[in-house]
Amino acid sequence: MTKIVAITGGAQGIGRAIAYAFVEAGYIVSIADPARDAGEEALAHVQKLQSKSIYQPCDMAKPDEIAHWVDRTVAEIGIPDVLVNNAGINANGPFLSLAAEDFDHVLAVNVRGTLLATQGVARHLAEAKRGGSVINMASTRALMSEPDTEAYSASKGAIVALTHAMAMSLSPHRIRVNCISPGWIETADWQFSGRAKKPEHSREDREQHPVGRVGVPPDIAEACLFLARPDSFITGQNFVIDGGMTKKMIYA
Repeated sequence: MTKIVAITGGAQGIGRAIAYAFVEAGYIVSIADPARDAGEEALAHVQKLQSKSIYQPCDMAKPDEIAHWVDRTVAEIGIPDVLVNNAGINANGPFLSLAAEDFDHVLAVNVRGTLLATQGVARHLAEAKRGGSVINMASTRALMSEPDTEAYSASKGAIVALTHAMAMSLSPHRIRVNCISPGWIETADWQFSGRAKKPEHSREDREQHPVGRVGVPPDIAEACLFLARPDSFITGQNFVIDGGMTKKMIYA
């Protein structure tokens, strides 16, 4: 039976690479993303391999739009076997002038959106008595920071905690929940074609990574496919994929 994956923020960047990787692995894909031009472009690509795949414009800060996407996915293509909560935004800027509403909006999209999408899919899986896999996208910003990234970093730290909490809550339903914390992943050439550009990296950019290069979206997509395996023994975990940067000691 053909498997189904639902991906938030699946139209550009890491999300687009995840959608392409899963459709190439034989999955039917459901994409939620607010960027309609990018979403329709990504859908056209995945439909070449799986014509039943769908795209739904969706603002992850709006619970009714999340619910509509989940309901449409189930009605048109079936209950997702895999949910990838990839959607995320930031509001980086000077800490002393960070507005409360900007902080709240980042958490609404990144954290509450992850919670609500997971609830929606998990309810269908539980009712159908089927196991499944949820993969949340955190960040190495949950573990380390640069200045003026408070909203984004807080949201990604919350996703790490939310992941192990949901893993325990959903374990009776055989639903595994894990998260991935990407480091520097270059997404410039994985945007909508009208906005995409060829990335350029200096030798210093490459050599600060112990693996000798900057990450690319397929690096994260490959990990998602691994965590989606139905026979996996892994749940509640955070996988840091950063080319070794967070393990490298730095001396001034």
